[in-house]
Formats: sequence, C-alpha cells, structure tokens
Amino acid sequence: MPDEFHSSRRDVLRFAAAALTLSVTPLRGAFAAAQPTVMGVRVWPAPDYTRVTLEHDLPLRFTHIMVREPDRLVLDIEDVEFNSVLDSLPNKIGESDPYIKLIRAGRNRPGVVRIVIELKADIKPQVFTLKPVGDYGHRLVLDLYPVEEPDPLMELLKNQEKAGPRSEPPKADQPQIARLVTIVLDPGHGGEDPGAVGRGGSYEKNVTLSIARRLKAKIDGEPNMRSMLTRDGDFFIPLQQRVHKARRVQADLFVSVHADAFVKPTARGSSVYVLSENGASSSAANWLAQKENAADLIGGANLKVKDKHLARTLLDLSQTATINDSLKLGKDVLGELGRINDLHKGHVEQAGFAVLKAPDIPSILVETAFISNPEEEKRLADDDYQDRMAEAILRGIKRYFAKNPPQGKSKLAALF
Repeated sequence: MPDEFHSSRRDVLRFAAAALTLSVTPLRGAFAAAQPTVMGVRVWPAPDYTRVTLEHDLPLRFTHIMVREPDRLVLDIEDVEFNSVLDSLPNKIGESDPYIKLIRAGRNRPGVVRIVIELKADIKPQVFTLKPVGDYGHRLVLDLYPVEEPDPLMELLKNQEKAGPRSEPPKADQPQIARLVTIVLDPGHGGEDPGAVGRGGSYEKNVTLSIARRLKAKIDGEPNMRSMLTRDGDFFIPLQQRVHKARRVQADLFVSVHADAFVKPTARGSSVYVLSENGASSSAANWLAQKENAADLIGGANLKVKDKHLARTLLDLSQTATINDSLKLGKDVLGELGRINDLHKGHVEQAGFAVLKAPDIPSILVETAFISNPEEEKRLADDDYQDRMAEAILRGIKRYFAKNPPQGKSKLAALF
C-alpha cells in the first residue's frame, strides 16, 4: 500500500488515542474524588443496649477490634475525611449512657478515621451495615450489647418490690382473676425507626410509647395484673426481640400498640389485628403487615442474628389455639375501642405480622387511630384521648379474662 496511506492511518490512530486520553483522564479523576462522606451520627442509649449509627452517602470500608484493659471498641474507617460530623460524635455521649464511657474520634493516618469507644461494661458488639431505605442513606451500625443480658423477669420482680403490698381486689361483678397475669406491652417502632409521621409532625414512635406507658400504669394498678414494656424509651427493638422478651417473662398476653397511616389522609378509625396462618383477611391488612414487618429494615436489625429457639417454636401446632385466643382478645378490645372512636373495620383482621408470632401467647396489634389523618393526629396528641384509649384497651383485656380465665399458675406468678 502507498506510504501516504500508512502515514494517514498512523495519524488517525494517534488522534484517536489522544482523544481517548482526553476523555478518560477527567473521568479517572472524578472517580478518585468519589469518596464516602459521613453525613450524620446518632447515639441511642438504652437499658438493653447502646446503638451508634454513622450515616454515609457511599459504602464504607472498615475494620473493628475489641481491646481489653481498659475495654474499648476500636473502629477504623478507610477512605473518608475527618469532618465536623465525626468531630461532633464525642459530644453525643451522656453520663447516663449505661455502656459507653466516652468516644474519641480523629485522623489515624491519611485517609483513615479511627473511632475509639471506651466502655463501662463487658460488651459483645454487633457491627453491621444497612443499605439505603426510606429517608436513610447507607448506615454503619454499632450495637453494643452487654455480655450479661438484662433479665426481664428480674426487672419485673424489682418493680413488684417497689410497688409494695398488693391491694385487695374491689368488689365487682367481674370474676376475680385467680392468679397474677403478666401482660407485655409493645410500643411500636422507636429509635432509628420513627414509624409513621403525621402532617402536623407527630411521630408514631412517640405516640405509641405514651399510650403504652399510660396503659402500663393502669394495668399495674389492677389486682392480679402486672405489665412490662418491650421498650420504655426512644430506642429500637427488633421485632424478633420483642417476641423474645414476652416469652422470657412467660407473658399471658402481648399487646402491640401502633398508630396507623395510609396514603390517603381521609382514612380513619381504630383497628385490631391478629396473626394469620392462611394469608391476610384483606389486601389492606396484608399491606399493613408488610409495612410493619419492614420496621427491622428501617430501624436497623442485624438480620444475620437469628433466634433458633424461636424459629423452632414457631412451628408448634399450638399456634392455631393461640390464634383462636388472640381473636377472642382482639374482639373484646375492638368492642371497647368502638366506644371512644370510629372503627376502621368492624371486625378483627388477620395478616402475617412478625411481632405477633409468639406460639404460646395470645397476641394482638392495636392500631389506635390514623396518624396520617389530620383530625385523628390531633386526637392522638391529646393527653385525655391517650388516657381514654389506654382505658379502653384495659377494659377489653378485662372482658377477655372474665370470659377466659387464665388456667393454672405460671412459674412467673409463683415467684411473686
């Protein structure tokens, strides 16, 4: 071929190579600059455990080790810059935190941030990541659980001692409960998981805790009744752990308290749900169950940790009998709710709620009202309405026991 052709071809290739270099070089620089940034830090102290959450825009690379004498958790995060958000982390630790003494954060070496958590107790950390969900970006979660898990049964015993001698039951036409019964109250959501948010700014997690506290006080004032909260503060408890707590204290009943939300603000009324073995009773019940079951994703449960004992017991054939008792309890509570609020549905609905899966404890989920409805949101924020809601749930529980007296005497009741 003519030399001119080879020369022309070489020129074209050189031009193409130069163009490729020009187009690739800026992109390579852009990728190098795309480092993760820590956008938020949050600390959630609680009696059960303390959680530290780092929210970031891109996945992180990190390592962590436990160091003894003194006990501390050391976390190294790679390819991030120490910024004002990380600098604020030490200020988020209060003296009352049960597990963290202090946190130090700073540059360990170029491109590496080190966080050192000095501990007050012997802990077993769970360190895991969460993908973006809802309003959250990527999250790196440090759950600091004590090696000696708090015993909810001992907590009940302590509360009994503080309460002093039990009062005599009042004279009434309602049959007296023959033994002490234990009711576990579960305020929905908490901590990282706000639940539904009303248009007026009300958080479901705050409403449910307030109503559950009122209900606890009323139950504890009843002869032969005692109650326990799955959480008594603004922190997240995984759904499986809520069930586990109820079974640890051999609860007679489990009542999960929520404040419903729907895409349309016109939805209104109270509802009661129980577990279903054969699918949801309606598409709305199924939708709600899926939304509530997503709490672990939003609140941040370490899904790698499973309760093998609970998984086995869920296959127990006694589940059918428990669901039947749950339906009776739900009907009695729903009837009382109808005296203070409209009912969204006039019957108890069923769906696959994870928090209702205790195989041996009648369990209900009470949707007190629609927090997404502006009118009902105002009522949910009202002290008087919260008190009447708690009173209605208690009346329903007492109606259930009047017709279904607890059989025998549990080991827990004997300890009291």
